Amino acid sequence: MHMAAKIVVTAVGIALAAASTGYSQERDRTKIADKYKWKLSDIYSSDDAWRKEKVKLVAAIETMEQYRGTLSRSAQALLACLNASTELSKEYSRLYVYASMNSDTDTRDSKYLAMEQEMSQLGSDFGAKTAYIEPEILAIDQKVIDGYLKQEKGLEIYRHYLGDILRRKTHTGTSGEEKIIADAGLMADAPNTIFGIFADADFPYADVKLSADSTLKLDKPAFNFYRGSANRADRKKVFSTYFSRLNDYRRTFGAELNAQIKKDMFYARARQYPSSLESALDANNIPAAVYHSLVDNVNKNLSTFHRYLKLRKRILGVDTLHYYDLYAPLVAGVELKYPIEESEKNILASLAPLGTQYTATIKKALDERWIDLYPTEGKRSGAYSNGGAYDVHPFMLLNYNGKYDDMSTLAHELGHTMQSYFSNKTQPYATANYPIFVAEVASTFNEALLIDHMLKTIKDKKARLSLLGNYLENIKGTVFRQTQFAEFEMTIHEMAEKGEPLTGDRLNEVYAEITKRYYGHDQGVCIVDDEIKSEWSHVPHFYYNFYLYQYATSFTASAALSELVLAGDKNATKRYLEFLSAGGSEYPIELLKKAGVDMTTSLPLELTMKKMNHVMDEMEQILGEMKK
Repeated sequence: MHMAAKIVVTAVGIALAAASTGYSQERDRTKIADKYKWKLSDIYSSDDAWRKEKVKLVAAIETMEQYRGTLSRSAQALLACLNASTELSKEYSRLYVYASMNSDTDTRDSKYLAMEQEMSQLGSDFGAKTAYIEPEILAIDQKVIDGYLKQEKGLEIYRHYLGDILRRKTHTGTSGEEKIIADAGLMADAPNTIFGIFADADFPYADVKLSADSTLKLDKPAFNFYRGSANRADRKKVFSTYFSRLNDYRRTFGAELNAQIKKDMFYARARQYPSSLESALDANNIPAAVYHSLVDNVNKNLSTFHRYLKLRKRILGVDTLHYYDLYAPLVAGVELKYPIEESEKNILASLAPLGTQYTATIKKALDERWIDLYPTEGKRSGAYSNGGAYDVHPFMLLNYNGKYDDMSTLAHELGHTMQSYFSNKTQPYATANYPIFVAEVASTFNEALLIDHMLKTIKDKKARLSLLGNYLENIKGTVFRQTQFAEFEMTIHEMAEKGEPLTGDRLNEVYAEITKRYYGHDQGVCIVDDEIKSEWSHVPHFYYNFYLYQYATSFTASAALSELVLAGDKNATKRYLEFLSAGGSEYPIELLKKAGVDMTTSLPLELTMKKMNHVMDEMEQILGEMKK
């Protein structure tokens, strides 16, 4: 599915007040204005219209049998099959997007869940009925394929696809084997689906009573909101209550995640890869060394991360920094709050260096209901951008709470949306779907431009200190935290591949060990309290097959690219916009090299660490001036 996941003017926007005063955002969807809800009728006018198109697709999939055994006859025969398959894939994606996003609006609604399940099964059927295509292509001699490409111009859009099939020849089975692998898709989405329904719809989140509020249900949106409370006793209670309740169900969460890892192992073994990691990365021709290098180099730079944690401890004025202090407002008396209208103005202003076409499209996304903005009961947690409706436009899901982080998240998801929009407009469907490895570049690039704009706008020392701290939080959350997650994901896959059990208790142990190392627990840098051991159980990305490391690699890539654009390098801006429009026309490493950054080297991470230390230097200077 063509999906990006599957992702935030003046100092007037800063409220100099005590931190969170209450979780007052309206949660009843019927009471939220339509302009803040996405307009899924842009995809299909009604559920009945969706149903009619689904019936058409089911019938059309049956026609794919006519191409079996014909692909080697001529360039025209090969083209006819690829065109038919691609068109059906495009229509399938559109149908799936409508069903899944309606389901995400309210995960408790069984109607749309059923529609999503229908599409998952249809996708498996589609895969099974077209499983002969790649084996037949592999049976054609390379010289014949080259001749076909010269004879038939229409095949040009499939050049990269055809080359990729031949590259993966040793990992492609016979037609019968490919059908079995495709049929396994009937079961493949079960771990993620069960986790999503359990975590977002059925999980019995605990109630908690905080100092300034009545008792509230501590679900995911509430946790994300209150973990940043200025009241230390409140946030300690929030962390303890939330993660302790997750821990009560560690056996269930453990079984779900274990099932996901076994699924990954099945596909790796079926395609004869030595490990799940290599299987996942080879899809986009990413060397496993890139993953291992990220983990190794981040571990080598933990001293820089610990410098930030010590700086946070100093600014908060606490004797001992605890894990529950990591989301607290960095500067007392400063809370960066942004109503959605103000966020939109800031984001548009910050993205101006990318040109009027870019900002005009952003304006369309904001004004024409591409976004489902606010948290509501039963709605999927987190945020994402989905560009799978190729002939329509991308859509975004958010859970906006009015903090700086929410404005930054909006900018982040708009980055995904712009990449989907420009790729869909520029590329044919066959090459429009950009690789996951580059998916987080555009999003974190937008975040970098936003914070640069805000720092130019805000002069108040305390507010500036808070904003610089927020930038470091982005590095903490995107480089260090995601690499921590990536190391955990790699470790538990390796354990399973060695035959070791993965119970909830064992997952707790592994997660606690890695987290304590990253945060310097044993050195007293930041105390990782016991309940944090169950944090793994609420991370949906562990069901995305080695997705998380790409947040870190993408952040370092976007940090390097955004510095060039902000410096006014017109050629760099041009290259970046071309990158956004390139879709999946080349492998991700090559796409980024053309944009101006080489991800096979450690340089992007080194530049990020250099920038991080520079920001901390400025923060310490401000602290010195404030003390005087």
